[in-house]
Amino acid sequence: MSTKPIPASPNAPKPVQPTKPDPFVVPATATRDYALDSLVFLTTPEQMKALSDRTRMIILDLLLERSATTSQLAEALGKPKGTVGYHLKNLEHHGLVKVVRTRKVRAMTEKYYGRTGRTFVLPATGPAAERTAMLDEAKSEMVFEEGATFPAFTLRRMRLSEDRIQEFAKRLFDLTAEFVDQEPGGDTVYGLLAGIYPTDRPILPDAGDDGRESGD
Repeated sequence: MSTKPIPASPNAPKPVQPTKPDPFVVPATATRDYALDSLVFLTTPEQMKALSDRTRMIILDLLLERSATTSQLAEALGKPKGTVGYHLKNLEHHGLVKVVRTRKVRAMTEKYYGRTGRTFVLPATGPAAERTAMLDEAKSEMVFEEGATFPAFTLRRMRLSEDRIQEFAKRLFDLTAEFVDQEPGGDTVYGLLAGIYPTDRPILPDAGDDGRESGD
């Protein structure tokens, strides 16, 4: 599904940087006109279900760039305002979006929505279908064109200690955070899918002092 860029708002306020940097708050940028939490931990099945809808996921992606009104999101998505408003209410009810500012338009108050967090952290436990839903989402939106450089993938497996895998997980998370904090440009929205998971792959038995396998 293709989406149109959200039209820029002529009345968008200039980003205001916090006086004291907070490692848990992502400040406004040149394009994203509001600050948001770095991490939001999802704790309920209802929140997980709210993220399972493709339209709501696209809304959240658009709001990562900057705040937007129901009308602007409807234009970008090519959907009726009523449909988009329904999804926004659902996301707001489950703590995933919030009104970040308002603007008076004649006798009406126009609401601008933003995400509550840059990254939504899924529970470490839960139904497999919910925890892997983003894999299905990525597969459904990939565009394959003859001769194009992307999509590009790599898959590696390695036996590592808990400390080392936690270190790699942090580095991977930091890279994804850097990815979504880039200044928007170009005409294509790219996806970055990253993850670390345990496998059921076998491991070699311990080797003896002479370099050969121990045992019979």
